[in-house]
Amino acid sequence: MAVERTAVNPWPWSVELGYHQGEVVAGHTRTLYCSGQAAMSAEGEPEHAGDLAAQLALSLDNLAAVLAEAGMSLANLVRLTVYATDVDLLFGHYGVLAARLGAAGVAPATTVLGVTGLALPGLMVELEGTAVA
Repeated sequence: MAVERTAVNPWPWSVELGYHQGEVVAGHTRTLYCSGQAAMSAEGEPEHAGDLAAQLALSLDNLAAVLAEAGMSLANLVRLTVYATDVDLLFGHYGVLAARLGAAGVAPATTVLGVTGLALPGLMVELEGTAVA
């Protein structure tokens, strides 16, 4: 059965920013709840200290790797939570995220949260997603 996704946008402004206010998903048979993904190497070491754009790109790569391991891709994301230690700095590099999601043809319901710290010192951003197939 094919997954049917219906965007829910009572206001148009969020679409211009690259996300939907909500998504109704029907017909899915599998849901993947991803743990937060950060700029970690395959060996479990934090990378790109002080470079939020590079951390965001690696966090996306790591999220994509978890999705791929489950037979999915960024195109399957229906929910994304972004945790950042500096939201203003994040928005200065938000194009990194928007470009990858746009290339995947997806605009998941998204929340951005400012936090005082993440799991390990030096980490600046973490991505947590839910995907359906």
